[in-house]
Amino acid sequence: MRALTWHGKRDVRVETVPDPKIEEPTDAVVRITSTAICGSDLHLYEVLGPYLKPGDVLGHEPMGIVEEVGPGVTRLRPGDRVVVPFNIACGSCWMCERQLYAQCETTQVRAEGKGAALFGYTSLYGSVPGGQAEYLRVPQAQFGPIKVPADGPDERYLYLSDILPTAWQAVRYADVPPGGTLAVFGLGPVGQFCTRIGRHLGADRVIGLDLVPERLEMARRHGVEVLDVSELDDVPGTLVDLVGGRGPDAVIDAVGMEAHGSPTGKLAQAAAGLLPDRLAQSLIDRAGVDRLSVLHAAVKAVRRGGTVSISGVYGGEQDPMPMMELFDRGVQLRMGQCHVRRWTDEILPLLTADGDPLGVQDLRTHRVPLDEAPQAYRMFQEKADGCVKVVLAP
Repeated sequence: MRALTWHGKRDVRVETVPDPKIEEPTDAVVRITSTAICGSDLHLYEVLGPYLKPGDVLGHEPMGIVEEVGPGVTRLRPGDRVVVPFNIACGSCWMCERQLYAQCETTQVRAEGKGAALFGYTSLYGSVPGGQAEYLRVPQAQFGPIKVPADGPDERYLYLSDILPTAWQAVRYADVPPGGTLAVFGLGPVGQFCTRIGRHLGADRVIGLDLVPERLEMARRHGVEVLDVSELDDVPGTLVDLVGGRGPDAVIDAVGMEAHGSPTGKLAQAAAGLLPDRLAQSLIDRAGVDRLSVLHAAVKAVRRGGTVSISGVYGGEQDPMPMMELFDRGVQLRMGQCHVRRWTDEILPLLTADGDPLGVQDLRTHRVPLDEAPQAYRMFQEKADGCVKVVLAP
């Protein structure tokens, strides 16, 4: 089959690799019909190379048609249309019983001290071949895949794999009070959905912040108040002034470790990337730092007693945080990998409803063949050609 493989920093290639097959009784094989590029894939493209090896198959936002199932999978059959969550969970262990699927004890990558295995996402999370490919082996298929209706375009359901439940969790964690104000830093795909979900779940006012014109315009047409951060000298101060001199009730950081405006963190990430993989891994594991400008701005902008919800990916071990400010102002932090299946039963009825209430069919800006994935990665990273979301068609 054809699949997108990693070969180095900013070097991904579409190659022929062996077809997946059933290896365990609870496996399924899915023929991929659509698979998206995620913002967190760009971390692999840029800074997390020490945890990858040449030939690793990337991608964790796939959907398609079930081709084959193992004898332990009774809830699926060939021909079913499914979306595959990015985290791999058994559905029955101690963590899964508490709906903490991103911490599944059956698939935890204990050797690395990490949570549940993920598709297409480094040795830290199990080195499981990903879904930017023609076919995908799906472990724990007795629980993970989400059956969706046979009709309708893929983009109506595809985002259940990651970014839609990730945004839903971020808004739930933000705990915006009725009639309250939510601010969202970063209007990439997850941030776009955070703003729409915030409005849907009852926030009276939603403010989105970014510096890319196309992203700002997309949010604006969904009724979101937007701020172009490139035009502001004091982003937190502007938010505080806009919201009664107190600041928003909740702020979501939908940016993560590669935020603009963090030169020290950027330099540290670049330096680690120049080292041999083993040394780079050791440095990142013990002394890694992130670009924290957005997170610090979120902390400074949220009102006293408010909540900062973090959906952007972070990986630093020595990140400096303004602890006195957090403590004095009583700010709550909530974060973590999305527990995808925890939220899908709430979301799916909105995807089958009339009117597209979450605007899922107004997100994808580019749909390209799988063979054009390397160019699409470059375009997405550079935010070129108005790119907000790329879907690949195997």
